[in-house]
Amino acid sequence: MEPLTYLGLLVGCLVVTAPLELVLRVRVYARWRRFLIAIVPELTVFIAWVLYAIDQGHWDYSSVRTLDIRLPGGIPLEEALFFLVVPLCSVLALEAVRKVTGWDAGYPREEALPAGECA
Repeated sequence: MEPLTYLGLLVGCLVVTAPLELVLRVRVYARWRRFLIAIVPELTVFIAWVLYAIDQGHWDYSSVRTLDIRLPGGIPLEEALFFLVVPLCSVLALEAVRKVTGWDAGYPREEALPAGECA
């Protein structure tokens, strides 16, 4: 069971946030191209960082707690998936908050309203 530890954590994150898509209909999965465009910079930077850290011997990953499937550069499959799953869960949570509260992300509610209009 230990080889599924990291993968289980990622699946758990997806299972916990899936109801946000299904119940609140936040449409993050439906707008997957938009999501991918949003995370490409993050994915690029962090994958490069992890590859550098592995190459320099700063980081190592347990072959006991992972499937021990390594991508080019020695990055474990689960670590690469982490940089997709965590942003996906974060975007789902953000979109759920926006849907429920009517919040225009990036602005306090008062600043998002037209001039002279009160909440």
